[in-house]
Amino acid sequence: MKKVLFTATVDSHILLFHLPYLKYFKEQGFEVHVATGGDEEIPYCDKKIKISFERSPLKLKNIKAIRQLKQILEEEKYDIIHTHTPMGSVITRLAAKETRKKNHTKVIYTAHGFHFYKGAPKMNWIVFYPIEKYLSKYTDTIITINEEDYQIAKKKFHASKTYLVNGVGISKEKFDIHVSEQEKETLRKELELKDTDYVILYVAELIKRKNQTMLIQTIKKLEEQLPDVKVLLVGNGALTEFYQEMIQKLKLQDKIKLLGFRKDVPKLMRIANMYVSTSRQEGLPVNIMEAMVSNIPMVVTNCRGNRDLIQDGKNGYLVEIDNTEELKEKILYVYQHYEDEQEKLKINHELIKDYLLDNIMQEMIKIYTEVTNEGEDNGI
Repeated sequence: MKKVLFTATVDSHILLFHLPYLKYFKEQGFEVHVATGGDEEIPYCDKKIKISFERSPLKLKNIKAIRQLKQILEEEKYDIIHTHTPMGSVITRLAAKETRKKNHTKVIYTAHGFHFYKGAPKMNWIVFYPIEKYLSKYTDTIITINEEDYQIAKKKFHASKTYLVNGVGISKEKFDIHVSEQEKETLRKELELKDTDYVILYVAELIKRKNQTMLIQTIKKLEEQLPDVKVLLVGNGALTEFYQEMIQKLKLQDKIKLLGFRKDVPKLMRIANMYVSTSRQEGLPVNIMEAMVSNIPMVVTNCRGNRDLIQDGKNGYLVEIDNTEELKEKILYVYQHYEDEQEKLKINHELIKDYLLDNIMQEMIKIYTEVTNEGEDNGI
């Protein structure tokens, strides 16, 4: 029986994004293994392996992880390895160098957003670019999810093949839902929102990269011009306490609500009047795709990933990172031109089709089939 191994630093990455692909391999008769640093049970997985993956490249446990995984690869002799997440992919490819030669294992790496990008700190380029370029020699197929990463990988790296795929795929059924007026009213009451409140939504981890600071500072500037604005920040993260203190210091407790992790994001999308992302960089942001499905006007920062989905003035608006004055003006414009924004939503309705799970699955199946056929040619 053929075997495939999926690797990622954490269980949540596999659970959130890759279950349809595990299921696909099961249906094709593969024995499916998953290696992560966690203990959670993974559907469609025949064998779960715990590896000492650490997110930080400075952790000594990662050396142990290479040894652990190398031994497993030698024992299992996988036909295909599909690796994800930055450190998970570094460790996997280092561990797989021998099995690629000895057992003709094919290594696929999905880059969900390189740490080096236009506008990134120089240190990111000094540290991470050489690592990715070196490891590409031990990668049969690189899959990128935005244009900037694709051009770098295709022109500068050494993998046999490089593809651009529109993300991991989102479920239209999950977000393109009907929410009754009664449900909306109940949800607004739960969140202590008035009927007259203008709701801005941002779903993201509370971390530096997602840059909620920019939105909070902008709302302070909008206090007088947009007195009925309310912001819902959905997500947990290392900066939760920092943002709580910031909101209190700026006396915005009545304007901005930190909701933490929520399972009802599709419904929250339905009570929002606008979606905002102030991220500093993205791979290909699922939250924006979900807003596109949900028919919400959008204002987002002009960063990698965001600009792959949003064209300024066509299906939303782009603003420069940390330019709170520009963000303020765009939020006001969308607020004041409701009718004009309806045309942009129609465009999103068409554009989002390229990012739906069914279409992405077809692209990935073509890649998997090609890799499998190459493996058969090499005697796997």
